[in-house]
Amino acid sequence: MAITEDAAPPALRPLHARTVALSDALHRRAVRRALDQGWQPSLSVYAGYGSPRRVRVLGRLLLTAPDHRDPTGRPEVVRGWRSFLTVPVRDAPVVVEVGGQEHEVLTDRGGYVDVTLTADLEPGWQDVVLRAEGAEPATAPVRIIGDDVEVGLLSDIDDTVMVTALPRPFLAAWHTFVLDEHARNPVPGMAVLYERITRAHRDAPVLYLSTGAWNVAPTLTRFLHRHLYPRGPLLLTDWGPTPDRWFRSGRLHKERTLRQLAQEFPHVRWLLVGDDGQHDEAIYEAFAREHPENVAAVAIRHLSPTESMLAQGLPAPQGAPVREESEHAWVSAPDGAGLAKLLREAGQL
Repeated sequence: MAITEDAAPPALRPLHARTVALSDALHRRAVRRALDQGWQPSLSVYAGYGSPRRVRVLGRLLLTAPDHRDPTGRPEVVRGWRSFLTVPVRDAPVVVEVGGQEHEVLTDRGGYVDVTLTADLEPGWQDVVLRAEGAEPATAPVRIIGDDVEVGLLSDIDDTVMVTALPRPFLAAWHTFVLDEHARNPVPGMAVLYERITRAHRDAPVLYLSTGAWNVAPTLTRFLHRHLYPRGPLLLTDWGPTPDRWFRSGRLHKERTLRQLAQEFPHVRWLLVGDDGQHDEAIYEAFAREHPENVAAVAIRHLSPTESMLAQGLPAPQGAPVREESEHAWVSAPDGAGLAKLLREAGQL
């Protein structure tokens, strides 16, 4: 029985508490062994985002084996299941320098830094610096969204920009044990569509929202870069038990992130792009009802019958969904070219 949305019911709470305690004990043992073997702290950073006044900084502090470092002392790229064999440094101070101002924060249970800090930054891409004792400083890019930006692009990843063609129950295992950006193909026409969107809407930020784990962020970033997708922060999540639930909910992660973006950027209307393989349609539809002023349009990649069977065990419905009651443009097509045509007709390109 999997508990994904809410805290474990009373009957399972003792077992869940023991699971968390076991996880903590294994972590302490892993830290001791890593330190005994000469592992050193390393900072991994991810692209963040913010406004001219506040910026969200994302990173992680890990213990890294000496042979996993390049000659400059930075951690080497690790793919597949090895990227999940990490030793996070918990509750450790990290200094974040933003616009010449230093802020000291603490890493969480997973060694992550995920903080929103005051800033005074110009719109566009800027840099922040993270420092931790024993680790080389790391520079993280942040996308600053100006107050005059009206439209942004928010996109799912799996089956939206990247062809998955795997049953959803096995998708996490694929990410964990196999994932290599060379083993994946882009969805036809999507990179061209995104380039047209960013040309049509000046200074439109691009964000990629996915239920994938932060461990695969470097792999996903390289995939997007090689296939000419616009540069943008990845908004991923973490896996494993937390103090109040067995596993993190991917759907809840997407819902919360959308609400957070609406709160942070009330002046931005998002062009939401996803697929009809799982929950994107329902998530976007609920968000559009809650925050109609923050939605420009919704574009859903229509999966083929085979892809739909793999994704949800059901054949793909025929034709685009009819949402005549929606006040937003809602389009559906099997690829980027089809979506571009429909978005152009809807006045979004």
